[in-house]
Amino acid sequence: MATVTTKRTANFISNCVAVATDMLKLPTQHVWLDYDREADVLYMSFRKPQRATTTVETDDDILIRKDGKNIVGLTILNASSRQ
Repeated sequence: MATVTTKRTANFISNCVAVATDMLKLPTQHVWLDYDREADVLYMSFRKPQRATTTVETDDDILIRKDGKNIVGLTILNASSRQ
């Protein structure tokens, strides 16, 4: 059964499918995303609770949250300015 969708809805769905396709390439089964629009920070967690024991700061405003050798999350600063 076909339904009529607005261009805005179609674009939203298309963007979600693109994100899902990329997420399936990650070597993890779960991903939680939280975005703080006011701070422009995207939080990605690969397990809950994250329980990171180490944080590694990169030169491009990304914080890598680790527990031992495992990456358990990322914090992406200035998220909206990335492509």
